[in-house]
Amino acid sequence: MSSDPISIPALALDWHRSGRGAVLSTVVETWGSAPRPVGSQLVIDAEGAMEGSVSGGCVEGAVILEAIEALGSAAPKLLDYGVSDDEAFAVGLACGGRIRVIVEPVGSVLPEPLLSELVAAEAARRPVALVADLEGPDRHLADPSAYPDRFRMDRSGVEPDGRTFVAIHNPPLRMVMVGAVHIAQPLVQMARACGYDPVLVDPRPAFGSQARFPGETILDDWPDEALAAHGLDPRTAVVTLTHDPKLDDPAIKAALASDVFYLGCLGSTRTHAKRVDRLREAGFSEAQIARIHAPVGLDIGSRSPAEIAVSIMAEITQTLRRG
Repeated sequence: MSSDPISIPALALDWHRSGRGAVLSTVVETWGSAPRPVGSQLVIDAEGAMEGSVSGGCVEGAVILEAIEALGSAAPKLLDYGVSDDEAFAVGLACGGRIRVIVEPVGSVLPEPLLSELVAAEAARRPVALVADLEGPDRHLADPSAYPDRFRMDRSGVEPDGRTFVAIHNPPLRMVMVGAVHIAQPLVQMARACGYDPVLVDPRPAFGSQARFPGETILDDWPDEALAAHGLDPRTAVVTLTHDPKLDDPAIKAALASDVFYLGCLGSTRTHAKRVDRLREAGFSEAQIARIHAPVGLDIGSRSPAEIAVSIMAEITQTLRRG
């Protein structure tokens, strides 16, 4: 199972190259209630086939018509729509609002080489922003150093100048849980609900079984080998849950040698003190060891496995969004 969304830019590039024609439509601003958040995208071909979503109901239908008309145009088209109370109710909102959508034909407005570079960055799990002048032809890519707060918050939007739109394309979030134990059962569900693609690592067949975790991705290699094969990057959280140094320590060492944004380890203060001693002996610095969240999770008085999972998910969220 995977929560990775369809890559709308990749579809747009594929449709353009296959001769179908492709227009990329993106929500750039919203006011009040809006069915889809800023940054949401819809790709439309010359025949009106589409993937993705920028709104709902007749608003989306109007965007599709505008996109077909825009094919081949050398200028972007900025659309402004109001969502009435009736339309808002139809898509599950309490009240109406407004949205602005930019329509960009691939090739004539959005250059194919630029879109290709964006798609390559997505495939490589490299965070990138597509920066567009809403009133002119300038389009370029930027890395996280240019807009650190936007990348950290996954927040696309218009800059204070009112005409520069920054579309954040972060890799999907992932969570690796080492130890298919009882706590992992609610945690894997919470992770998925929060937008993570969860993976379980446990070489013990009695623990890492489909019977206990139906439909989940379970890697039965030794943790360091499993993490190396899976890959670790700044959009990945690692949680060790086994209490067994033979399993946890290889995963911890692999995570500390990577740039994962979160590493949390289950165990008491005494257990962690012993863990720290082992890591020092293995040559890890105090700064590296300080990256570990242990005992894992926010201190909310958790007792049951589900409550511990809540505390872990809360701490991961806090680390991701606040840094």
